Amino acid sequence: MDEKENIKERNEICSRTLKTGSRTYFFDARETRAGDYYLTITESKKNFSETGEVTYKKHKIYLYKEDFSKFQSILDDMIRFIINEKGREVISERHQKDFKNHTTYNQELKEVQKKTSEVKNFTNINFEDI
Repeated sequence: MDEKENIKERNEICSRTLKTGSRTYFFDARETRAGDYYLTITESKKNFSETGEVTYKKHKIYLYKEDFSKFQSILDDMIRFIINEKGREVISERHQKDFKNHTTYNQELKEVQKKTSEVKNFTNINFEDI
């Protein structure tokens, strides 16, 4: 085994993957040169170019043990805050397959209401008055 393979083998300790739609999150426990562990969190987002070519945009966070408790505390606080404020249900319509632009939807709704009103007015005509 050459030195490069040894470093790669030592560096990759444990990995978990979370796939969510067009995003994939990688949680990797890695080893420092001194033999301690740290965490990398990578977000990989699939993108399509105008030609249809698939590319991946990646963002990575390196989290070291000395920051674990503070990071976890703030993450827990933020998750609790969001759930307390908005609940667990995802309320963003943009995540739904049948999402309609709010402006377009509101315009369509107004048109339907107008037509309904016109029909009601038409049916309220007293034909004896004509």
